[in-house]
Amino acid sequence: MAPTSSEDTHYQYLVIGGGSGGVASARRASKYGAKTLLIEGKALGGTCVNVGCVPKKVMWSASDTAKRIREARAYGFDVDRELANTFDWVGFKAKRDAYILRLNGIYERNLAKEGVTYVAGWAKFVDKKTVEVALNNPVDGQKTKRFTADHILVATGGAPKIPDGIPGAEHGITSDGFFSLETQPKKVAIVGAGYIGVELAGVFHGLGTETHLFIRGETVLRSFDEVIQNTITDTYIKHGVNIHKLSKTFANVEKLENGQLKISYEDISGPNQTIVVDTLIWTIGRKPLGEFLNLEVPGIKTDEKGQVIVDEYQNTSVPNIYSVGDIIGSVELTPVAIAAGRKLSNRLFGPEQFKNDKLDYTNVPSVIFSHPEAGSIGLSEAAAKKQFGEENVKVYQSKFISMYYAPLDPEDKDPTVYKIVVTGPEEKVVGLHLVGDASAEILQGFGAAIKMGATKADFDNVVAIHPTSAEEIVTMT
Repeated sequence: MAPTSSEDTHYQYLVIGGGSGGVASARRASKYGAKTLLIEGKALGGTCVNVGCVPKKVMWSASDTAKRIREARAYGFDVDRELANTFDWVGFKAKRDAYILRLNGIYERNLAKEGVTYVAGWAKFVDKKTVEVALNNPVDGQKTKRFTADHILVATGGAPKIPDGIPGAEHGITSDGFFSLETQPKKVAIVGAGYIGVELAGVFHGLGTETHLFIRGETVLRSFDEVIQNTITDTYIKHGVNIHKLSKTFANVEKLENGQLKISYEDISGPNQTIVVDTLIWTIGRKPLGEFLNLEVPGIKTDEKGQVIVDEYQNTSVPNIYSVGDIIGSVELTPVAIAAGRKLSNRLFGPEQFKNDKLDYTNVPSVIFSHPEAGSIGLSEAAAKKQFGEENVKVYQSKFISMYYAPLDPEDKDPTVYKIVVTGPEEKVVGLHLVGDASAEILQGFGAAIKMGATKADFDNVVAIHPTSAEEIVTMT
């Protein structure tokens, strides 16, 4: 609810964007006693809660359940494998959407509990200290309202891109549109080799959709270590995902009378290829959401991609205006935005001990909810050799089949591959790369160890937990 008296339009802290970073920073500032306003035009929680990691993980869990159904017979259960292809998309979507709606309400209640004023609307800068909000719910006919603040945080996040220059590209959807699909496509084309495309491909295939993944190179996940790239690519092909390698050009996308899409493309098989699908999803990257903020009015500098330029303390080029999250394009992960937002509020409004608080963007763990899962922290083998010199880098690697797959037929067994990258005579661990079931959970603990400066000897000195896959990380030779 927007404040009604003119005396209430000035705040110590004004946050534009109700995603993870903005909400975390606003709540922390208010906890310190700062009079705080948060402005959000869509749904509280931002990309992660509404069209990102949270509903994605719910869908991944459904797909993983289908996988377990297919494997149940090997464990002695009289279960027909085909039951895995009877997924109720419509009913499950309703449950998933209801869960997200509950989270939206929890976010709003938490803001109120912390004393943060929440205004639903779209903000833009009027000057360095003032923003104007187009209210979603006009009050007494008032469609806009202006607010001033001592400190302003820009945390508006990003949005998925649709490619330019491809006739009919608008007939495709993005990852946002994936969560709006009312029914399950029988045949889907996904374009992009990054983690979003890989995750969606795994979800669709696991739930029984014929899945085609178009990638520009020979492997998926090109920003990760080669062991992740190669293992996930090979495993997806083994599972039956149709990966179109060297797919560098799409001639056009045509919408047919029956609603299907005919795609003309070139891939490793050559030019002039065509495919007809029910749904086309672009996962070719994201763009910062700043074009409607009038960033040029206060003089906030951006780079050629439109990302807000900040220093190590999240300061923009304008004093008392800051930015965190996907709009700065540093490490586009929800926990990173949360940590950066909280540390910023610590510095601005917290006790003296936090006057230099800032986020360290190195050694941030990240995972891919593929099938199987993958996780990574630190440097890839190639990056480590480039930074430290090939002669100063050593690699430990192990590949095996986890005990879970013991009763399964060979074609149903997924690999587990772990790689440790170390440098220097003390063998400091500078990279850890995991592929295999539960990699996301395993990586969290080892991520803490690597952040603390662990060496290979520290790993070796930990008594293994047997029988687990994770024990391989502390017994690797």
